[in-house]
Amino acid sequence: MNLANKLTILRILLVPIFMIFLLNRIPYGVAIATAIFILAAITDTLDGYIARKNNQITTFGKFIDPLADKLLVSAALISLVQMGRLSAWVVVIIIAREFTISVLRAVAAAEGIVMAASWWGKLKTITQILAIIFIMINNFPFSYINIPFDTIMLWAAVILTVISGVDYIKLNKHVLKH
Repeated sequence: MNLANKLTILRILLVPIFMIFLLNRIPYGVAIATAIFILAAITDTLDGYIARKNNQITTFGKFIDPLADKLLVSAALISLVQMGRLSAWVVVIIIAREFTISVLRAVAAAEGIVMAASWWGKLKTITQILAIIFIMINNFPFSYINIPFDTIMLWAAVILTVISGVDYIKLNKHVLKH
């Protein structure tokens, strides 16, 4: 197993640890959870970079990397709903998009078609991660200057989630015809 895939596995293993710190009353638990989440998000960028740079893109990596991303983001969003910091409708929109695109990718893979990540999808992921981070840390430091950065990022994430989902379907509608 190459380094990129090991980083992806690490991201998956960090999900339950992240949730333990976020959801339990542990001293500095939210701060530790936020640091774990940021570390996991960095591995997402790093594993792709390493795989491309070293020409180590694998079938396993193509499958497990998007799954690891979905696990991390979904776990964070669901946890934030449980904590009362996020409305469930936001999570439903984001997770519905992820399931839809995952099914579309599975159908494409069965046809031997690889659906690459789009620019919209990457932007969606960045805004989701930023929204999650700033919601976890109560909009710090923007709360001191009355800028609802967490809310702005959340709305951007929802809008980009929908746009990127429509874009994937539009660009890959030929897959659905098979």
